Amino acid sequence: MKAAQVRAGAGEVAIEEVERREPGPGQVRVAVEAAAVNPVDVMVSSGVFWDPSWTVVGNGWDFAGRVDAVGDGVDDLKEGDLVAGIDTDLPSATRAQAEYVVADRPAVAAIPAGLTVQQTASVPLNALTAMQALTLLGEPSGRRLLITGAAGAVGGYALALAADAGWKVIGLARAGDEEFVRATGADEFVTSLDGAAYDAVLDAAALQEKALAAVSNGGDFVGVLPASVPATERGIETQAVQVAADQSQLKRALELSASGRLQPRIAGTFPLSEAGTAYDKVAAGGNRGRWLLLP
Repeated sequence: MKAAQVRAGAGEVAIEEVERREPGPGQVRVAVEAAAVNPVDVMVSSGVFWDPSWTVVGNGWDFAGRVDAVGDGVDDLKEGDLVAGIDTDLPSATRAQAEYVVADRPAVAAIPAGLTVQQTASVPLNALTAMQALTLLGEPSGRRLLITGAAGAVGGYALALAADAGWKVIGLARAGDEEFVRATGADEFVTSLDGAAYDAVLDAAALQEKALAAVSNGGDFVGVLPASVPATERGIETQAVQVAADQSQLKRALELSASGRLQPRIAGTFPLSEAGTAYDKVAAGGNRGRWLLLP
């Protein structure tokens, strides 16, 4: 099968012919119909996010498609079922951006009515990141939460979820994104960090220390770069979300997407063979939606 891989020192993604994996006990193999390209994929391919022990790794976190085979112990899915999932198995040599992907059963959920395969492929990583980041922030209790990158993939999901949970949400984004941010649930909209202080910050834009400076003394900061958590200061608790597969959260994220509360946004599609072009689009920034690879 064909799969997206990155080799040490290459500085780019390549499509390689690799052996198709068999599902083990408690696993599912999916014939991938769409896989999203996320900024973390570009960080891996460019070497920004790379461990010296790695020689070749597969890329891709989000996938959607049809069940192709199941391992022993999986009795609630069958061949042909439409599913979506998250592949956190970095640094496996083959991952979601491939013709087939093997995932643990808890990393996969059925696609509900009302969602297309392509819409669904953009949901898992970003929605689970948003959910798990909000969990780290604790109970809202009417607190004021600043979300940076509020019009982006993680930020947009976090905005909707935080508003529904009872946070007083302030969305930070570009001026042109104000309508989307307010419609998604923001109580306030800002275009810059102007010295105001907030009880908590969810730094979806990875502004790091600049965003930390906006947290009130004794407040909470949650970022999205686990390997680069800002040092604590002024009694602030600093953390970063390291996304993990969670079937119940994934199921909820897909249901909220099908209902329209979460809004999967697709920038466009490329065949898997043109992964490099999709990566260039993501690296250029400014996307309001995910680029998808279609195997």
